[in-house]
Amino acid sequence: MEILHHLRELWQYRELIRNLVVRDLKVRYRSSVLGIAWSWLNPLLLMIVYTVFFTIFLRDSSIAHYPVFLLCGLLSWNFFSDSVLQATGCIIGNAHLIKKVYFPREVLPISIVLANLVNLLIALPIFFILALVSGASLTWSALLLPVIILIQVAFIIGLALLLSTLNVFYRDTQHILSVIMLAWFFLTPVFYPIGTVPQEVNVLGVTFNAQLWLRRLNPMASIIASYRDLLYHGAPTGLDFLLRTAVTALIVLVAGYLVFLRYSVRFGEEV
Repeated sequence: MEILHHLRELWQYRELIRNLVVRDLKVRYRSSVLGIAWSWLNPLLLMIVYTVFFTIFLRDSSIAHYPVFLLCGLLSWNFFSDSVLQATGCIIGNAHLIKKVYFPREVLPISIVLANLVNLLIALPIFFILALVSGASLTWSALLLPVIILIQVAFIIGLALLLSTLNVFYRDTQHILSVIMLAWFFLTPVFYPIGTVPQEVNVLGVTFNAQLWLRRLNPMASIIASYRDLLYHGAPTGLDFLLRTAVTALIVLVAGYLVFLRYSVRFGEEV
């Protein structure tokens, strides 16, 4: 099969992916006083802002260990948001390479996702320290975290491949995406528990379970719920729920890769 040929070729260029990941990390923190410490500070500062807003100004103390609850969602969301936004413009941003050198074009979005994965892994120890200091309970369920991260990586790479392709032919994609990501953020239970979403909502005379459909139609809601199950609630995610999320991520990955392969031959002409 043609897709297997491309996967073998991609494996042969694994050293290039590694070099691009290292390059991305070096460029990101070059000339920065705090350097890689921003991988810790960025989610921590956002956590402080949201915690102050929701526990002091809105006086909502119903969520125990709210900073831990919030950081679970922020780490996962930042990984997703940064990866997708950066990867969408990576083909256009590397036009000089695409026109001069041959290599599998999918290397570019994949390397960006993996660079952001490194940032997530760097930030995770801060989460565990915060959880222990605050008295939140960590259980052996946290050992299942790599499974959830792998599912999220598959989903993000699929979306990155799809959007980076779309952006080559429609340059407005990046601008529209920034608005979509903002709306997506509020439709994802990052700073609020999904249980606060009403189960019955009436829109134009049609009643539906908003909480249920939020999980079904928003993969990030399911992924963040899985992070919280393992790291905040200390309980393994339900197997059926995990499998549905994994299947969704796999479908997005395969669809994104097929679209990317179909149109990547035209990238040199379009960029």
